[in-house]
Amino acid sequence: MSLPKCPKCNSEFVYEDGALYICPECSHEWPQAGDAAEPADGPRVVRDANGTPLVDGDSVIVVKDLKVKGSSLVIKVGTKVKSIRLVEGDHDIDCKIDGVGAMSLKSEFVKKA
Repeated sequence: MSLPKCPKCNSEFVYEDGALYICPECSHEWPQAGDAAEPADGPRVVRDANGTPLVDGDSVIVVKDLKVKGSSLVIKVGTKVKSIRLVEGDHDIDCKIDGVGAMSLKSEFVKKA
């Protein structure tokens, strides 16, 4: 049985892990063919960097230094953000950060506190 190549980096070193294919070179994960992905009309699930589902009102911690576009400010690793709000779009978290103000963050750069 041959496994598909990674859709992200085209690597041939893909392996199976449960119901997922995983690429060890770029860490991309995707469901195996035949698995039903999240239904298009179902609720959207936003997950943090560790794969934990996030909901409105959660507190999260930043896992990477983030430069604030158009400013010289940097949001440091370990900054705790309280009372997030999930929104549609590429930056799927709206929040207020002490010392910075209102921000939009990507869920891939935070972990649930």
